[in-house]
Amino acid sequence: MAATPARWHQVLFTRKMLICVFTGFSSGLPLYLLLQLVPAWLRTEQVDLKAIGAFALIQFPYTWKFIWSPLLDRFSLPWLGRRRGWMALSQLALMLAIPAFGLFRPTVDIWAIAYLAAAIAFFSASQDIVLDAYRRELLLEEELGLGNSVHINAYRIAGLVPGSLSLILADHLPWASVFAITAIFMLPGLVMTLMISEPQLAKGAPKTLREAVVEPFHEFITRQGWRPALLILAFIFLYKLGDSMATALATPFYLDMGFSKSEIGLVAKHAGLWPAVFGALLGGLWMVKLGINRALWLFGVVQVVSILGFAWLSLNGPYPEIGTHHLTMLALVISFEALGVGLGTAAFTAYIARTTHPSYTATQFALFTSLAAVPRTLINAATGVIVEYTGWFNFFLLCTLLALPGMLLLLKVAPWHGPDQKAQS
Repeated sequence: MAATPARWHQVLFTRKMLICVFTGFSSGLPLYLLLQLVPAWLRTEQVDLKAIGAFALIQFPYTWKFIWSPLLDRFSLPWLGRRRGWMALSQLALMLAIPAFGLFRPTVDIWAIAYLAAAIAFFSASQDIVLDAYRRELLLEEELGLGNSVHINAYRIAGLVPGSLSLILADHLPWASVFAITAIFMLPGLVMTLMISEPQLAKGAPKTLREAVVEPFHEFITRQGWRPALLILAFIFLYKLGDSMATALATPFYLDMGFSKSEIGLVAKHAGLWPAVFGALLGGLWMVKLGINRALWLFGVVQVVSILGFAWLSLNGPYPEIGTHHLTMLALVISFEALGVGLGTAAFTAYIARTTHPSYTATQFALFTSLAAVPRTLINAATGVIVEYTGWFNFFLLCTLLALPGMLLLLKVAPWHGPDQKAQS
C-alpha cells in the first residue's frame, strides 16, 4: 500500500534522516575532491591525461578498507565511543590534509601530490567505514531504502563544493586558497559527530580481534553457501562498472570538448547534481513500493542507456566555439546520465545495506563497498590510456558494453519475481 504524503512527511523529516544528510555530505566531499577537483587542477597545470588517469590508483584505500575495518570494529578510542571516536579522528585528519595540496606544484611535485592524495583517500575510506556502520546501526530495516537515498543525495550535493564552487573559485583565487576553502566544508560533519550519540546495538563490539576479522566473512559465506556468495560479490563488482568508467575522466572530458572551468562549474555540475538528487530521492520512495529487486532492474536500465549520451556529445567535439546550444546539449546529456546514476545508486546502496548482517556492519559493509570501488580505482586507472588510443566516442561505447554483465547477474542475485531477501538477524 502506497504511503500518503503526510506519511512521507513523517518519514522524511526525522532526526535519523537529518543524520543521514550529514553522513552523506561528509563522505562525498573528500571523494569528489579526488575525482573532480584534483584532476581539474592537474589538467590546468598541463599534466597529461595518462598521468591523470593513473591517479585513480591512489584511491586503493577505498578498495582495501575491509582489511582494517575489523580494527575499527574491535577497538575504541578513549573518547566519544566506538563509532564517533573514529569518525571524529578521520574527519579532523581530512580537514588538515586537504589544504596541504596548496603547498605543491603539479609540474615538479607530482609524486608528493600522489602521496598526499593517497593519504586523503585513506582517511576518507576510514571515515566511510564508520559512517556506513553507524548508519546501518541507526536505521531500521524498513528505513534502509529511504535513509540510504537521503545519504546518497547529500553525498551528491557534497560534489557541488569541489566540482562547482571550487572550480569557479579557481578562476579567481590561487589554488592554495581554493583547497583551504574546500577543507572548511568538512566542519559540518565534525560538528555532527560531536552532537550525536552512539547507536544502540543488539550485539556489542567483538571481544577479540579474531571475532572481528573471521566471523563477518564466515557468516556471509555460510549464509547461503559459496556459490550464492560469489554471485553476490560478482554483482557488486560489475553493476556500477560501466557508469564508473564513463565518469572517471568527466572533468578532463568537458575541458577537452572546449568548455571552460566556469562553464563546467555553473552548467555541467548543476545539471548533473540535481537530477541525481531527484533520482536518488525518487528511487528511495519508489523502492518502498517496488522492492529493491525490481528497482535494481528498472533503475539499472536507465543507468546503462544514459551512458550513450556522452558518446553522442563527443561525436562532433572538441567544439571550437561554445554556444548556448552546446551548453544545452551538455546539460541534457549530463542530466539524463545523472538521473540514471541517482536511481541506480539508490537501489544499489540499499541492496548492499540489506545484504549486510546487523551484527557485522562495519566489516561486511566495508567489504561490499570496497568491492564496488574496485572499478573506480584499479580499472579506471587505465581510462586515460584507453581514451588516448580509442578516442572519447569509442571509449563511451566500451563503457556501455561493460555495464551489461552486471545487469545479467540480476537474474541470479535479484530476480524480478523473487522475494526481497534480507540478511538473517
